[in-house]
Amino acid sequence: MASETLIAPARKPPGALRAFWSAFSENRGAVIGLTVVCFVVLLALFAPLLAPYNPVEQFKGATKLPPFWSEGHDPRFWLGTDAVGRDMLSRLMFGARISLFIGLSVMMVSMAVGVALGLAAAWFGGLVDVVIIRIMDLIMAIPSLVLAILIIAIIGPSLTNTIIAVTIVYLPRYVRLVRASALAELTKDYVTAAKVAGVRPFRLMTATVLPNCLAPLIVQAALGVSDAILEAAGLGFLGLGAQPPTPEWGAMLADTRDLMLSHPWVMALPGLCILITVMAINLMGDGLRDALDPRLRKS
Repeated sequence: MASETLIAPARKPPGALRAFWSAFSENRGAVIGLTVVCFVVLLALFAPLLAPYNPVEQFKGATKLPPFWSEGHDPRFWLGTDAVGRDMLSRLMFGARISLFIGLSVMMVSMAVGVALGLAAAWFGGLVDVVIIRIMDLIMAIPSLVLAILIIAIIGPSLTNTIIAVTIVYLPRYVRLVRASALAELTKDYVTAAKVAGVRPFRLMTATVLPNCLAPLIVQAALGVSDAILEAAGLGFLGLGAQPPTPEWGAMLADTRDLMLSHPWVMALPGLCILITVMAINLMGDGLRDALDPRLRKS
């Protein structure tokens, strides 16, 4: 009796999302960063429900109270109060909303404008390319914080103007990245085939070339959020960003600089929030870079 040969069914290749997660999860730091970022985002989204008090509400007779791990703390205020009696925990939660809003707004506007200018410079070339790149070089020639201060000095300090200033500062990153990636893609055969097939320039650049430039752009966007948060915090610390009583982390540092030695937790808490959030986003960005670039994946 002939023995039957059992042929195992061929294994399907993993989907793109599963392969991406497999490569991303190999980096433990990236997974930790993603977890922390998700936690901060949830705190920011549900701050009105989770915060025990209004972030601008002042409690008379409850100023400069220490956090729960210090003697003399008040159980009503887990992380203590600031110099005018506002609850630190509530202000930190709402500060996460503002800092993340600044970072995401700067990233989205910078990326949208940067993609448009970068694709235009790569496609038209010549004078258009020279003008766009020279303007970007001029912006990059000035230190980022100095340029942001100059812009704020002209248009005035506010939350909206902070977003505008930081967006201008970080715009060259996206323009130069998209231009370089697009120029590399325009020399490839599939682009030549699309031109021969009569694809219009706008559709060629947006539907054919741009998707192949997304991997480095996504990584830059993730890292750009953390850079924007740091830049906005620096402006807030100098009094040129969000204005009091807005609970923005940088502005909270500026409000409590006189208490650095006598009541260090008041200044340390928003500083730790900035440090942890920025570090988590950077770790997540490193994981995105490794997962989106096949050359960096572990064999």
